[in-house]
Amino acid sequence: MIRRFVIRLALLSAVISGTLLPTTTGSAGSIIHEMRVGILYHDLGVWSGTSHEDGIDYNGELIFSPSWSILGGEIRPIAGFSINDSGDTSKIYGGGVFEYIWKNGVFLDLGLGLTIHNGETDDEEVTDKNLLGSPILFRISIEPGYTFMDHHRVSLMFDHVSNGYLADPNEGLDTLGLRYGYRF
Repeated sequence: MIRRFVIRLALLSAVISGTLLPTTTGSAGSIIHEMRVGILYHDLGVWSGTSHEDGIDYNGELIFSPSWSILGGEIRPIAGFSINDSGDTSKIYGGGVFEYIWKNGVFLDLGLGLTIHNGETDDEEVTDKNLLGSPILFRISIEPGYTFMDHHRVSLMFDHVSNGYLADPNEGLDTLGLRYGYRF
């Protein structure tokens, strides 16, 4: 299972890097600061406490310029997606990320935003899906990682989406996985 996960991550990184890098690296002053792709385990149930869904999520994210400096780090806008390979909940999201970078290349990102999903909201007769209560959810993420060769990054990303108890039910959804990033 882990071997298949790593192979899928490598293939996804190669495909996306091969299609995006030639067109964006040559443009000076681009609004795209970084691109990240990854493969995530879907519906861990770590924070949400429930786990009804299966599969792997294919994840892509763009981190934009400009940035705002605060508390020794930078805040940047983001937009991304996670597509589930088993037909369970997929999502698109946006918001901001606070990034702190140490001199040795280690970084920590903390994200906050909103997500729109295609999952189940409140049909309690459905037992094989997480009941998310609302079509728009809050999203938080934490992502430690390492930068190498100035432009390349690897990281471990965890995210949690839920309605924050503003609707009922609120089972939430957690994902965890590896990501590759390229800073322009």
